[in-house]
Amino acid sequence: MINGVDNLKLLDRPLYDETLAASILNVSKSTLHWWLEGGNQRGRRYEPVLRSNPTGSRDVTWGEFVEARYLMAYRRDLGVKLGSLRRFIGYLREELGVPYPLAHAQPWVGANRRLLVNAQLQADLDLELWACYEPVSGTVLLTEPAQSFLERVEFDESNNQVVVKLRPAGPTSPVVIDPEHRFGSPTVSGIPTETLDEMVREGDSIESVADGYALSLDDVVAALDYERVRRSLAA
Repeated sequence: MINGVDNLKLLDRPLYDETLAASILNVSKSTLHWWLEGGNQRGRRYEPVLRSNPTGSRDVTWGEFVEARYLMAYRRDLGVKLGSLRRFIGYLREELGVPYPLAHAQPWVGANRRLLVNAQLQADLDLELWACYEPVSGTVLLTEPAQSFLERVEFDESNNQVVVKLRPAGPTSPVVIDPEHRFGSPTVSGIPTETLDEMVREGDSIESVADGYALSLDDVVAALDYERVRRSLAA
C-alpha cells in the first residue's frame, strides 16, 4: 500500500483523457467536459463543478474521476440541478481545504458528516435530494444515494483516507477500478472487463475464458454483466 502523502498525490494524477473517462463513467464527453471546465451558454458563463477554476486540460485526474461518479449518480438518477451540486461541492472544498472533498473520507465518516448537512443548506438542495439528514437523535445519517456511493469506494488506511479504489458495479462485485492497475480500466482480478467481454462476444465460451485467465466463472460473468450494463447505458 502506498503511503498517505503519495495517496494525496494520487488524487492529482492525470489518469484518463476525457474520452476514456467519459466512456467508463457512461456520460457523454461534452457533459464531462462541462463538469470539468464549465462553459458559456446563452450569453452566460457557467463555472466548473469538478474544478475550482477551468484549467484548459483535457486530462482527468483520479480525484476528478471519483467526484464525477458522485455527480453522475445525482444528475442522472435524481435530476439534481448542476448549480446546486456546484455549490454543494464548492462549500465542502472550501471548508476542508482540499480540491476533491468527495474523494476524502472526512465528509462521509465521523463528526465531519455534519459538513454534508451544512453543504446541503448552502446549496439549497431540495430535502428529497439530500445526501444525509439529522434526526432527533442528532446522529447524521446518509440517504440511500449517498450510502450507495460510499459503499462503492475504498479509502486507504493512512491519516489522509482518500479514495484509492472504486467498485462501480457494487460492493459485492469483483469489478474494480484501481488507478494503480491497468491505467484505471475496470478489471476483475487484474484483467480488463472489456477484454473478457470481447473474447466472449467473439465466440469464446465463458468456461474457456475463465480457464485461460485462472478466473472463476462468477468473475467472468460479473465482468460480462458490467460491460452489458455499460453498453445499455451508452445506447
